[in-house]
Amino acid sequence: MSNIQIPVSVLNLAPIRQGQGSKEAIDAMVDLAQATEKLGYTRYWIAEHHNTSTLVSSATSILIKHTLEHTEHIRVGSGGIMLPNHSPLVVAEQFGTMATIYQDRLDLGLGRAPGTDMKTANALRRTQKDVSVYTFPEDVNALLTYFGPKERQSYVKAYPGVGTNVPIYILGSSTESAYLAAKLGLPYVFASHFAPRYMEEAITIYRNRFQPSEYLDAPNMMVCLNVIAAESDEEAKRELTTMQQFFLNVVRGTQNPLMPPVDSMDDIWSSHEMALATSMSSVTLMGSKDTIREQLKSFQEKYNVDEIMAVSYIYDAEKQKRSYELFKEVVDGK
Repeated sequence: MSNIQIPVSVLNLAPIRQGQGSKEAIDAMVDLAQATEKLGYTRYWIAEHHNTSTLVSSATSILIKHTLEHTEHIRVGSGGIMLPNHSPLVVAEQFGTMATIYQDRLDLGLGRAPGTDMKTANALRRTQKDVSVYTFPEDVNALLTYFGPKERQSYVKAYPGVGTNVPIYILGSSTESAYLAAKLGLPYVFASHFAPRYMEEAITIYRNRFQPSEYLDAPNMMVCLNVIAAESDEEAKRELTTMQQFFLNVVRGTQNPLMPPVDSMDDIWSSHEMALATSMSSVTLMGSKDTIREQLKSFQEKYNVDEIMAVSYIYDAEKQKRSYELFKEVVDGK
């Protein structure tokens, strides 16, 4: 299997690296988008997180606009817009405006989680009794309508947005969204990069229950996974410690910036913390090109997904770009 023949894309949480500030993190986000565009990646998605001092991805639509402005042809989108935090009409107006400016370069990935803790989620919402977290299916349908033809719409319309047909993707980290994506006949993206536990079950549900729609004839299954590619397995193993420290943040509830790699994690985390962090990042392609080729081949033989979205937590920006370059070479059979 010399050529694995699969589209590959990028997910960026826009982390702040140690020694840098928010402006440098945003500049690095754009720099990576430009680099991966040149490498031939299909799309570049930006996450949504709130009240996290180490990530600058809170105003996702503004970052998408900024990235579109500084790239030429790569598709740019949200991974994702956390719909409970937003009015569907406002999302339709924002993405409709971007689609009007940049034409067919925009994707809208939608999630049902708040992208933060519940106290911050309450601050984001319009009322303390907001039930938008339970109305995700209705909100997705509202967006499909807002982007669709004028004759299907009610009195309230998203101008600009009507007729832009912005592609919508359902994001998920459990099985619930798999049922919804299948029912609506929409592409499905699973968050294996931090929540791999239900990946296999969610993929099966989505494929078995998929109903063809005007948007898709057949299931379109994308998976986000971690990729740490380097010149050798040893170098990749060392670079991996940056990602391990990132997930240790999640386990501990701390907010440290993206840290440089270390020789060993043994003195940094306990065995319990290691087990928790490792379970979150178990779906990771890591190593040299030859090693990653075998890992990807095994992954595809088992799951045969339609597209892979790579997340690479690497401290050195040049090594991060090199990781994406090596991964693309693997996919292209080089």
